[in-house]
Amino acid sequence: MRSVAIFVSNLSYDGDFQKHPMYLQEVFEVLLNTEFGNDLILRQKMLSCLKTSRDLVKVLSQFTDKQIQKACDNVIMVKAI
Repeated sequence: MRSVAIFVSNLSYDGDFQKHPMYLQEVFEVLLNTEFGNDLILRQKMLSCLKTSRDLVKVLSQFTDKQIQKACDNVIMVKAI
């Protein structure tokens, strides 16, 4: 649980994480137009990554940055004690 809290906490320092699915999609669209993108397994991994990223944004969007940071700090603090 502590590692998840650290991960989510770091997201808030990583700029606007809500745009990450869009960034990933742009990168993947460019990659798909290359020889490397012509791989079914790679395409499946890209779709899975996009879904996970979108789900994470959806779950976290109901909370403010302060709420997320406070919850993460509490989880990290409890583990440290």
